[in-house]
This record gives sequence, structure tokens and C-alpha cells, in this order.
Amino acid sequence: MENKSTMPPLDDRKRRILTLIIRSYLETGEPVGSRTISKLLDTALSSATIRNEMSDLEDMGYILQPHTSAGRIPSDLGYRFYVNELMDEHERSVQKMEELVIEKTEKMEKVLKSVVKALAVNTNYATLITSPNTSRNKVKFLQLSQVDEQQLLAVIVMEGNIVKNKMIPIHETIDNETVLKLNILLNTTLNGLTREEINLGVISKMKEQSGAYSQIVNEVLDAVAEAFAEDEELQVYTSGATNLIKYPELAGSEKAGALLSAFEDKEELIEFLSETREDQKENGIQVYIGNESPIQTMQDCSVVTATYDLGNGLSGHIGIVGPKRMDYENVMDSLKNIKEQLDITFKNKSPGEPG
Repeated sequence: MENKSTMPPLDDRKRRILTLIIRSYLETGEPVGSRTISKLLDTALSSATIRNEMSDLEDMGYILQPHTSAGRIPSDLGYRFYVNELMDEHERSVQKMEELVIEKTEKMEKVLKSVVKALAVNTNYATLITSPNTSRNKVKFLQLSQVDEQQLLAVIVMEGNIVKNKMIPIHETIDNETVLKLNILLNTTLNGLTREEINLGVISKMKEQSGAYSQIVNEVLDAVAEAFAEDEELQVYTSGATNLIKYPELAGSEKAGALLSAFEDKEELIEFLSETREDQKENGIQVYIGNESPIQTMQDCSVVTATYDLGNGLSGHIGIVGPKRMDYENVMDSLKNIKEQLDITFKNKSPGEPG
């Protein structure tokens, strides 16, 4: 099998012409002549120049002339070039996507920490906000790449910008054509599916179609399951918990200690905020006063919650905790403004533009 280091090098013009010959032949099944290439090229080249380039490509072994006066068709080396180019393009796409996801994730965390701090300062209460998660997340893209003779790298990209990498051990030599076929099988079968839709029927069919490589498919499916699970793990950011002990009715040592401890229990806070979605009114805001709060230690407080929506199924939750005599109007206005600012930040919308 030819690899890049042993293949005759091509300049940009030859690469472009060879690619057009291969694509045209794949589409029509007919030998490709210089006139066809001239029509397909996005730059003007004379027929003589194209013929010279095609002659060079033939001498290098990338194309063949089936008989005199006929056009050219790809050789095995030409097909190898084309497959390598496709795989490189996929790898570049995955790398770019990973970079964008990392950038967006870092930006998201920074923005949410800034939001929760600003809310605490503006309201003088305790505030909390969860990272967004994706409702009914879906598989967006999968890519298998050979690292060496013993390992494949599986990259799974989810619709909610979750990227999962997994090294898959292989116990026998696997060629690039087989990797390409597995990529086609994985993407045509799994792209756009939710966790619930990847059922036993889908899995059985994939394993049957993958034949001797069913274990690789099984490893990829495990990585997909892990990516779904990671998407369900929310982060919660808090600020201003000590603001609560400024209010006399909450300043008693026992009450204050219990409230501060409640803000340390991240799992309970996430569970509470996640459950508030069903209670929220049409404006996306819900108010819990006193013993209406499901968190025992906050039953001397009022808790106002809201859901923010970033589009593409991404949403998270915001909460403000204060005394029962809190300034409800200011709190609700603050939540509304924060929801709008998050829309502007992550949907690239202008103020006042509808969702």
C-alpha cells in the first residue's frame, strides 16, 4: 500500500487536475479528456497546458490512458491519492471543530461566571447559574483515524458541541480503505440519532455490516454512550452567598451556616434548578416563597429561577436567593436582562431582535 512519503509529489496545479479527473470519472465512468478538465477548472489554462499536465500525471503513475486518443482514467495510485486527500480533509475538519468547541467552551465558562457575579452585585443576593445542556442531544459527526498499526483514534462530535476522543486498540492490520468504509458506515447510520434512537436493532445491523470489524464498531458505540453521559453532567457557578447573612432574619448562626452549606452542595443545587423548568411560567420565571422551596435550608428565603435558551437545544438555569422581603421587581428585571444578554452573546443577535 502506497503512503504519502512514497507517492510522487504533486504541485497545486497537478493536484487540482488529478482531483477533477478522478471526480469526473467517478461520476460518469467515462475517460476524461483535456476539454472536460478545461470546463471544470476555476482558472484559465490552455488545452496544451492541460494535456502536458495530464501527460506528466500519466508518467508519474496517477492516471492511465485505456487506449490511443482516449481520455484518462485514475490508476490505483490515483485512487490512493484521492482517498488520502479525503481522509486529510476529514481530519482537518475535525481538528477545526475541536478548536472551535474548546474556544466556545472557555468563552461560555467565562461568561457564566461573569453573569452570576454581576447578578449578585446588582441584586445584593445570592445567585447561581448552570452550564447549558442539550435536550435530546444527537450525534453530529464521527471520524476514525489510524494512529499506528495498533491504535485507531475515534472522534465523536455531538450536536451540543461535545467532543469525545477515544483510542481504540486494534489486533490486526487495517488498511485505509477499511477505515474509510467504517467511517461511512458509522456516519450514515448514526448521524442525527439521539441516545434513544441508537437501539438494539441499529446496533445489531451495524455490527453485521462491519463483519470482522464489529469490535471496532462496538468501541465507537461505547464512546458515543460516554459522550451522551458527559453532556448530562452540568456545572453550576455561584456567587454572593455571604450577601444573605447581611439580612437580620437570615443572620442567625444556625440559619447562616445552613444557607452557606447549601451553596456548597452543587448536586442539590443542580437538581433543584433542573426541576424548576416544569414550574416556570410563560415568561420563563418562577418564584418560590418560604416553604415552597424544595431545599429545606432555603425555606426562610425566596428563590426566583429562570431558564435561558441559547438555541440548538442548548439551555441552562439561573437562580437568585434572598430574603422573603426581596425586591421582586428588580430581581425579575435582572433575570430578564440577563436572559437577553446571553441571547445576544451566543446567538449573535441584536438587542430587541426576536428569538
